[in-house]
Amino acid sequence: MNDHDGRWPQERFRRLRQQADPEIDKVVAEYLRAQPDGRSALDLVKGVVEELALAKREARAPSGDPPASLIFDAIDFAAGLPAWGDDKELLARGQAVFADYGLYQAAALFCKCLPMAYVEVSSAKVLYGVSNLATHSLTRRVAETGQMLVDVMGLKATDSLLPGGPGHTTAIGLRILHSFVRALVDERFGDSWDTARHGPPVNQELLLATIFDFSVVTWEALKTMGVTLTPEQRAAHLYTWSVFGHIMGVDACQDGPLTLADVDPVSRRLGRLYESSDEGRRLMATLLAEMEEFMHLGWRKLPRSLVHWVFRDAAHGADRVPELLGVPKPAWWCTALFAVARAAHRHGRPAGPVDVVVRGLVRRVGRHIVVGMIDRHSDGHAAFRIPEELARAWRIRQSGVAVRTRTVRRRARGFFRGAARRRTPAEPGGPRA
Repeated sequence: MNDHDGRWPQERFRRLRQQADPEIDKVVAEYLRAQPDGRSALDLVKGVVEELALAKREARAPSGDPPASLIFDAIDFAAGLPAWGDDKELLARGQAVFADYGLYQAAALFCKCLPMAYVEVSSAKVLYGVSNLATHSLTRRVAETGQMLVDVMGLKATDSLLPGGPGHTTAIGLRILHSFVRALVDERFGDSWDTARHGPPVNQELLLATIFDFSVVTWEALKTMGVTLTPEQRAAHLYTWSVFGHIMGVDACQDGPLTLADVDPVSRRLGRLYESSDEGRRLMATLLAEMEEFMHLGWRKLPRSLVHWVFRDAAHGADRVPELLGVPKPAWWCTALFAVARAAHRHGRPAGPVDVVVRGLVRRVGRHIVVGMIDRHSDGHAAFRIPEELARAWRIRQSGVAVRTRTVRRRARGFFRGAARRRTPAEPGGPRA
């Protein structure tokens, strides 16, 4: 056992699982007690979601107004970065990983990072139950996750994690929202919530897993997609997410950044969390339906195929995730293509044109995902937008005319797919794929 294994004993994970965020939970509890009688935690969560959306809009396009939330006033909203977290050069290099490989990371988010959250039972229960209660929209919650990536990592050498920046505001907002979610779960599901097994909702173990999903899991997905980050890139990327985690109240990021030496021992411990659940399977089905709706004709099964691809041969039991979540079988042509690429890599031979095709398919999925989020969620109080610099680099138009044009095309695709399904008999023993 090395020193880093010693830093992550099983007992530490048991403690993290039973630990929430006492500092912010105390503030939120006092805030809830001060509210007039008759206002439920659900009403307050809905209000806070809207207030946080306004605060994030202000951070992206400052008008000089303070955050539009009473709960922001109750915490040290202007707290700066930790003493170890002000290395601007390292932060910029970490953010550059997203700026340089953003479309690949969009595909990784949907095809691997989110499924990793859905395969942890308590996360799936919270995501499914609270998203339905608070917003009646599972897909909007996904769009907000994508927006978080853009706000934290969207441009090279930004100050997004400094007080008042979009990344900093997002981190503080998430910390507040997680506390309200714990209150909501206690109010609605307290009698049935198994604290001994799951710990409090959005506990510190799950927050650590979230930081790993957006860093380590992303690197693994990128490598499968043909993009291998250097150790320096991975270290900078993990450093940036550690700073974000510190602001968001992640216990493991309070005293210093996570390092590459922490990756293996933490990943091994987190591997025990993978489990199937009804909520996780429903979330995965909704996610796939969202992705596949925006794919062009003939490409509908590409997202599910990539999910199987990025989890194949994954370490620490993660290779079981597609099965645990009930992901439908991949397209036959994707299976053949990926098999050729795997065989070449296994024997140390460059796959050449096959790798080029695979990377092209990944970028296509990533681009359709980003376009889909813009088209579905570009207005309203939780709008999804990307900076114009990224939009130009990824050849994505965000104007009202472009959104309406793509909407017409999407409806046409839906019509033709519906007609094709009506002509195709259902498979024996199950629905049509």
